[in-house]
Parts: sequence; C-alpha cells; structure tokens
Amino acid sequence: MLAEREVLRVLVDKSLEELWTYRPEVAEPADFDAFWKQQRDAAAAHPLAARFAPAPVDLVTVEVLDVTFAGHGGTPVKGWLLLPRDRTDALPAVVEYVGYGGGRGLPHERLFWSAAGFAHLVMDTRGQGSSWAVGDTADVGDTGAPAAPGFLTRGIADPATHYFTRLFVDAARAVDAVRAHPAVDSGRVAVLGGSQGGGLALAAAHLAEQPAAVSSQVPFLAHFRRAVEVTDALPYGELSRYCRTHRDRADEVFATLSYLDVVNHARRAQAPALFSVGLADTVCPPSTVFAAFHAYAGDKDIRVYPFNEHEGGGAHHVREELTFLREVLT
Repeated sequence: MLAEREVLRVLVDKSLEELWTYRPEVAEPADFDAFWKQQRDAAAAHPLAARFAPAPVDLVTVEVLDVTFAGHGGTPVKGWLLLPRDRTDALPAVVEYVGYGGGRGLPHERLFWSAAGFAHLVMDTRGQGSSWAVGDTADVGDTGAPAAPGFLTRGIADPATHYFTRLFVDAARAVDAVRAHPAVDSGRVAVLGGSQGGGLALAAAHLAEQPAAVSSQVPFLAHFRRAVEVTDALPYGELSRYCRTHRDRADEVFATLSYLDVVNHARRAQAPALFSVGLADTVCPPSTVFAAFHAYAGDKDIRVYPFNEHEGGGAHHVREELTFLREVLT
C-alpha cells in the first residue's frame, strides 16, 4: 500500500513516456517579435549606467561589488557581482535570476559560482525580495490596477504594462551589465536560474545579446494554459483566482500572457541549454517544463528527477550545471 501511494504522489502529471513526445500548440501573438523589439529598443534608449561599488563584506577569497544598472524604463535595478580574488585573465560569467518572491539576498549566500572560478552577477528582482531572500529594487512602472495577491496578474490587461515585461527587460539588461565589467569575458556569459529564475533565463536567452549558454531549472512561466489546468498551487494559482473573480476577462488574461510565455521565447533562443524537471513537481508541472524544452531552438539537454518535486535536482543538479558550463564556456 505504501508503494502504491508513493507512485500516485510521484505521477502528478503525464508519464515520462508521454512527456518525451509532448509538443503542445502554445498560442503566439502575431506581433510577438514586433512587441519585444519595441521593448528592447525602448530599453536601449536609456544609458545602461552600470555601476560597481565595493561592498563592505568580510570575505577573503571573493570580491563583492554592489551593482546598479538601468533596467526597464531606465529605472535602477540592483545586483551583486562576485569575483574570485585570485584571477588573472578575463573570467567567464554567469548571470543568475532568483526564484519567485526572492531578491538578490546577501552576498555570503551566493558563493558557489565565484568559488568555481566564474564571475557571478545575481540580479535583484524588482518589487520582490520579501518572502525568503531580501531585495532592494523597487518596481517602478506598476500601474496599480487591481490584481490578485502576488505578481502574476499585475498589469494583466496589456503586455506593455505587465509586471513580467518589466522583469524580462531587466533580465536582458543584466547581461549587458555584467559585460560592462573589465574582469568579464563578454563572449562567455551564461544565464541561469530555477523556477522563476529558470523562466527569466529562457527569456534572457531570447532577449539578451547572444548569451553563450543557458541553464533553466524547473522553469516557471511556461505554457500557462496547461499550468492552470493541472495545478492550483501558487504562483499559477494567482491566475485561477483572478479569472474566478474577473470571469469576463479570461481571454484577455491569456492573450497578455502569450507575450510572456517562455515557450515562445524558447523558440527564438539559440545558445546551448540545460534544463531540469522534477516529475513530482506540482508548482511547475512537468508538462509545462517539457513544453519549453521541446520548443527550445538551440542545442539542448534535460535532466529528469523522477522522485523530486519543485526542488528538482537540488545540489546534485548544480553539479550538473557546473559540468555543463565548464564544457560550454571554458
């Protein structure tokens, strides 16, 4: 009986056999490319103004810089840049995006990639950073329109006002910011993250200027229609709550989200990519992850963790990421 319950717990979505062939039709607006070109052009009209100030931290083997750069609308976005002190040549770099509700945190929480010999930019997440890791960036640009608690329905009436449009632009500009530092080899910059961070990595793979590699762990923001069909867990549950209240706006909601769906961004990304998925994940259901994986246009691979939930491969997968990025970047 215990074994039977465990099987039921693990199989929260399609079987792995079905997932390998799951290539859904995901709605894509006719002006998708024009919309994002307009967003990128508008961002480029603002000077990047990347600033790197020494941070007062008591760390011996890593140099920590407090980063500020101009994100969406030219508004300031924070970050940390961590550099190994023992360096001679220009370094490969990783730009890390943070999971839902978190901010850039404190520098001593983010030591792995610099310890591995990479320059490491951790981008703060505008308006978040008060659920589990601290943040310091305000969400300038929010219209204040009614929304469900959380961030997924903020500005939902129009892709130009949606919260994640601003965040996607920030993510692309973070790649520009790390390239502006003289310790970084601008041709060897990767983007990575888990959950929300994994979705932002896929958006940056499309919107940033030619990142060299992508690592997307259990990505959020993929195949919204499927997500709300198979899970009521947050954050996707925010969409269900909003549509339950605004019964007449469901079509409008998903029309806006089609500009943000990272399945559509993955179709336009070319850098080598590593994905991960937990088959017991009810937060970012496996079918949504595989939808993005199959759509991804560049060379790609995926690590499947059959018994894991939203933590995916955890520390084991970080080891996989390191091997992947060493191969691609060095």
